[in-house]
Amino acid sequence: MALPDLPPRSDTQLGDLDPEELRRHGHAAVDWIADYLAGIESRRVLPEVAPGALIAQVPSSPPSQPEALERILADVDALVMPGITHWQSPGFFAYFASTASVPGILGEMLTAALSVNAMLWRTSPAATELEQVAVDWLRQMLGLPAPLFGVINDTASSSTLYALAAARESIPGAHIRRDGLSGRADLARLRYYASEEAHSSVEKAGIVLGTGTQGLRRIAVDDALRMDSEALAEAIREDRANGWLPFAVVATAGTTSTASVDPVPAIAAISEREGLWLHVDAAYGGAAATVPELRAVLDGCERADSLVVNPHKWLFTPMDCSVLYTRRQAGLRNAFSLVPDYLTTATDGEPSVTNLMDYGTSLGRRFRALKLWMVLRAFGTEGIAARIREHVRVARQLASSVEATPGWELLAPASLSVVCMRAHPSSVDDEAALDDLNARIIDAVNARGRFFISHTKVRGRYAIRVAVNGVRTEERHVRALWEEMRGVADSTAPAP
Repeated sequence: MALPDLPPRSDTQLGDLDPEELRRHGHAAVDWIADYLAGIESRRVLPEVAPGALIAQVPSSPPSQPEALERILADVDALVMPGITHWQSPGFFAYFASTASVPGILGEMLTAALSVNAMLWRTSPAATELEQVAVDWLRQMLGLPAPLFGVINDTASSSTLYALAAARESIPGAHIRRDGLSGRADLARLRYYASEEAHSSVEKAGIVLGTGTQGLRRIAVDDALRMDSEALAEAIREDRANGWLPFAVVATAGTTSTASVDPVPAIAAISEREGLWLHVDAAYGGAAATVPELRAVLDGCERADSLVVNPHKWLFTPMDCSVLYTRRQAGLRNAFSLVPDYLTTATDGEPSVTNLMDYGTSLGRRFRALKLWMVLRAFGTEGIAARIREHVRVARQLASSVEATPGWELLAPASLSVVCMRAHPSSVDDEAALDDLNARIIDAVNARGRFFISHTKVRGRYAIRVAVNGVRTEERHVRALWEEMRGVADSTAPAP
């Protein structure tokens, strides 16, 4: 296609805004952030907006002419903030909090300003090398042995996908990277294993990798909601007998629903005996290992082929930051390395040079290591351990209060900093009625605005789930939540 001639512009609508604009509005933005964090406790955690509220307030097409930054920033308050769920609030107890600490926020600001692409060592040597430093510092904090290769991804969903892709590529003689899976009479159907409590991302990985949802076999759990290792061994034997080709096991150290920790040493022994890649999802629970007396959460993980820990969950690093470790660096690289001519460099092959694009699907890579490095330095190993230790202490205190209160019960052992409970008045025995009661308690608490709690299912029973892992959350917030839940339950429960 022939391109038309493009005459030069004679006006001033070229280039970036003046750096002085950044200075002036940047100071205002930092003041705004500081005020936001200082006053976060006074805000409703969940917004009171209807679906489509923001869409209805903004133009349906972009502006043709520049708009002033003052007006744009004002619209953040007017249009965006009414629809924000405040994950930074100390009253956020849903899911797993992703709290942005002050050093992490500063790191994000610097990362945005630098806006480097850390795909190759050459495209930003400091970004690549600082990533290697930060993940090794974290390895040491977690008590994991050297050597481990680490790489930062966006989320555990990606890290688990990459680990399973490496496991798939490591199947002897399969050559799946080269030959694929489709239409191959020489290759049995692939299967991997995880517990009934494993995260949904483990199943999603199979959708992407071509093993399908049936390629994942869920293994039963024991009374503590941990993978039953004997059931795992039996499932592998049964699948081999039925023509499946097992290739990987995913254990979990801190499940999403209840924070249960699978028996990794026993699972590792089975994986080694069967020649299967063992991946450990420690996205949430791994952070607990920074506390010396909680380090057992990662027992056996030194035998895993790969492991994921998310600093954006319980290490106070802003979204997104997920660290994937592996003992089998070459296996991960073999699954993904694809270097076109325009990305070859003179330093390729040097022992001290790592090109991080070789360890996943992303060519564009944010400088995520900067914020993690700044958080680790600003809090130090003892400061991070102290905060996590306090979260666990407070969560256990809440669990004890639940057990001691008539009309309430724990639905799972209180593991790490997650508590699963329900109101269970003596006058109500019907499970459907109990599910409805506890759903109404959650809705009522969330509607009041001070707190945000979520639910899960524990052995089919509807549970109120409280996760204590926000950097600004203190004991007084958990006590206030418990008082509010009990008050709501008393006013919601049916009369005897």
